[in-house]
Amino acid sequence: MTEAVEYDVVVLGAGPTGENVVDRLRAAGLSTAVVESELVGGECSYWACMPSKALLRPVIARADARRVPGLRQSVQGALDAPAVLAHRDQFASHWKDDGQVAWMDSTGARLYRGQARLHGPKKVVVEGPEGERHVLTARHAVAVCTGSRAVLPNLPGLAGAKAWTSREATSGQHVPGRLAVVGGGVVGVEMATAWQALGSQVTLLVRGDGLLPRMEAFVGEHVADALTEAGAKIRTNTDVASVERADGTGPVTLVLQNGERIEADEVLFATGRAPRTEDIGLETVGLEPGSWLPVDESCRVQGSDWLYAVGDVNHRALLTHQGKYQARIAGAAIAARARRVPLLETDRWGAHSATADIAGAPQVVFTDPEAAAVGLSLAEAETAGHRVRAVDYDIASVSGAGLYGDGYRGRARMVVDLDREVVLGVTFVGPGVGELLHSATVAVVGEVPIDRLWHAVPAYPTVSEIWLRLLETYRG
Repeated sequence: MTEAVEYDVVVLGAGPTGENVVDRLRAAGLSTAVVESELVGGECSYWACMPSKALLRPVIARADARRVPGLRQSVQGALDAPAVLAHRDQFASHWKDDGQVAWMDSTGARLYRGQARLHGPKKVVVEGPEGERHVLTARHAVAVCTGSRAVLPNLPGLAGAKAWTSREATSGQHVPGRLAVVGGGVVGVEMATAWQALGSQVTLLVRGDGLLPRMEAFVGEHVADALTEAGAKIRTNTDVASVERADGTGPVTLVLQNGERIEADEVLFATGRAPRTEDIGLETVGLEPGSWLPVDESCRVQGSDWLYAVGDVNHRALLTHQGKYQARIAGAAIAARARRVPLLETDRWGAHSATADIAGAPQVVFTDPEAAAVGLSLAEAETAGHRVRAVDYDIASVSGAGLYGDGYRGRARMVVDLDREVVLGVTFVGPGVGELLHSATVAVVGEVPIDRLWHAVPAYPTVSEIWLRLLETYRG
């Protein structure tokens, strides 16, 4: 059966980004079709943000409690792994999308299940799970919100080894006795933190010389020290040459470039992401399948007047909150153009220009200790040609840090543009620092002058007093 239907907008992908595009289009009164090949709610809801943070929350809570006198004696035992996994399953809605589908239905958007492929300008063909075929035509725009997927390296033996990617790491139903983690980025360190605390013996293999290489170097050092103290083994400057696993079962052996062999019960490869654009018909509109899609500040694909790429697929910032932000921008821009209203006439709040990923995309790494950063690192600022000064401060010296208990370890860095005297970037590492990040984001994105920040008085005794100490240090 073939059905042909016309809508104002067709959205490919019903993850958080696609959902936010739909929500903005609903507010504008545009008819919308949404196509999803997996679960409505996307990667974040079922295999990334939600399940990973559900796994990490008890780990961090226990670590915080162990620092507090009078409480640490009560929390020295092991985590209840089955209870943690069950709570994680609940956060992932047991990998059922009924609730998300109900929300989508409430928007008035039409949901199509199946694989969507472009079939020329403004046309999308959907192959449904029962063999049905839908031909959808968009009057105004098609928005590609298909996200990204984990990438496995091309290593001998890996294809049949049933290695974990981020999906298996966040949805695993048993605690492996030995877990090898390949990769020292965000996924690698978060999952190493979670599974080590749940009872695995974790070996972390990193090609570079430290963890979290996109952040200030001291962040990776703090996280590495904590993982080592928790019992994990960290091997830096280490390359995996091949993988061995008989019939995809039993122990897995990693053969390193130097010939050394490491055996584990499971191996997680956290080695990067690729756009999910390989099978959506890009070739029918002159674009390369499997490519990232470059866009302008309204998230419209360069060279097109009807195709938008929102979220991970445009490679501007691979973060859920940034994808949702871009979705609000793109949805507003599509609506304005559908009404033939110039964007500048309706752009009172900058609502049609995605600039946050340039001015400052915030990110929190939910390890113990937490890491949080926004804007430019010192090296990035210098490479970009800014005349800058970095100001560092030991967070443990702030009065509020003492309330976290004994042995608080943390550090803050503020990167200041010396010519304009505004903050270009801020980085924190330490227990609870994720809650400091939004104030830093406001300072960076708002380009708040140092002289004005001096009058933003932090409450005492909170860790936010770190702002006062950074500013005092800067002023000398």
